[in-house]
Amino acid sequence: MSIRFTAKARRGMVVLTVAAGLALGVTGCGSGGGDDKKPETSASATKDGGSNPSTQEGQSDEPLAELKGPQSLLLQITSAKRDSGGFVTVNGTIKNDGAGTAVIPSNLSGNETEIIKNGSSLGGATLVDSKGKKRYYVLRDTDGRPLTTTGLPALKSGESIPVFMQFPSPPTSTTEVDFQLPGFATATIQISG
Repeated sequence: MSIRFTAKARRGMVVLTVAAGLALGVTGCGSGGGDDKKPETSASATKDGGSNPSTQEGQSDEPLAELKGPQSLLLQITSAKRDSGGFVTVNGTIKNDGAGTAVIPSNLSGNETEIIKNGSSLGGATLVDSKGKKRYYVLRDTDGRPLTTTGLPALKSGESIPVFMQFPSPPTSTTEVDFQLPGFATATIQISG
């Protein structure tokens, strides 16, 4: 008789636990009175929902460097900032300065198989520390994807797109490096931060 009583008690506890869990779930998923409104945009966002970086965010009016490339492409580097996480982020824009449509060359991805298999990117970019005699390649995530702008489209005349690349950080004593991208001229840039 005690076995039957124990079995009934266990079933009762299971039913009670499931009922309590369902009640808690329904309460947690309830509407809460007005939570279904759209979130308001922040004061720093523009009317179209995007944000315009300010000079405080590392973007300056004057680019650090302008590099001419193939098919009338122009790369303007607007910032190169050292972050506390041990990397340098280079930001800029690629613009079509020509009269016709420019297709972004595939050699900008570099020649490493792991990067090429992830599609078009700026994975071929490097930073060269002449004093330290080191070359820094674009970082990759755990799946081998480059930490840079990917999926680069063809650009119509006058069109531009923002781009970024992340590199391992040179020593803090290094403030000047050469930026290289296949097919583009080399430029010396200053690292801030």
